[in-house]
Amino acid sequence: MNIVIAGGHGQIALRLARLLSARGDAVLSLIRNPEQVEDVRDTGAGPVIADLEALAPGDLVDQLTGAHAVVFAAGAGPGSGAARKDSVDRGASALLAEAAERAGV
Repeated sequence: MNIVIAGGHGQIALRLARLLSARGDAVLSLIRNPEQVEDVRDTGAGPVIADLEALAPGDLVDQLTGAHAVVFAAGAGPGSGAARKDSVDRGASALLAEAAERAGV
């Protein structure tokens, strides 16, 4: 299967990428920070730089086309204010869902 994980550098996402890659799935992990590329590669996933707070749904369609599943593992994290929780936890999840729909996932 081809699987895309948003929030690809979080603990859940890194663990999931390792498990999926080990069973033979092709995994792409969406990350904001280029400094996280090697950590993602170490799981067997392919890193894709994509800031979900700055993109429109159409900007993700190419990365999601051909995927069999999309996993939203992103989150604003502890200590984030209400605005960031809204932009990531609500906004980015809605963006990813719309992009996945457009890509036929």
